[in-house]
Amino acid sequence: MTMQRYIIERDIPDVGTLERDELRAAAAKSNEVLAELSPDIQWVESFVAANKTFCVYLAKDEDIIHKHAEISGFPATKVTAISKMIDPTTSRDD
Repeated sequence: MTMQRYIIERDIPDVGTLERDELRAAAAKSNEVLAELSPDIQWVESFVAANKTFCVYLAKDEDIIHKHAEISGFPATKVTAISKMIDPTTSRDD
């Protein structure tokens, strides 16, 4: 099965003020739901801002991301499929 990479924007008020234990509990809940939905979805990493998180997931399709959001209680405010990636080495011509 081919997995598509997605960026998920989650609007979560004051998420940037959560303590480590609160973030740990949120990650545990997410992991619990991911285990239920496995192998069709995988969490890669998340970035926490003041009132949002930006999560990178691999998933079979967008529907399973919304299912994860529904079961876990973490909103999937905006889901964007990633078609290509670039980094600083992309500018090289070697």
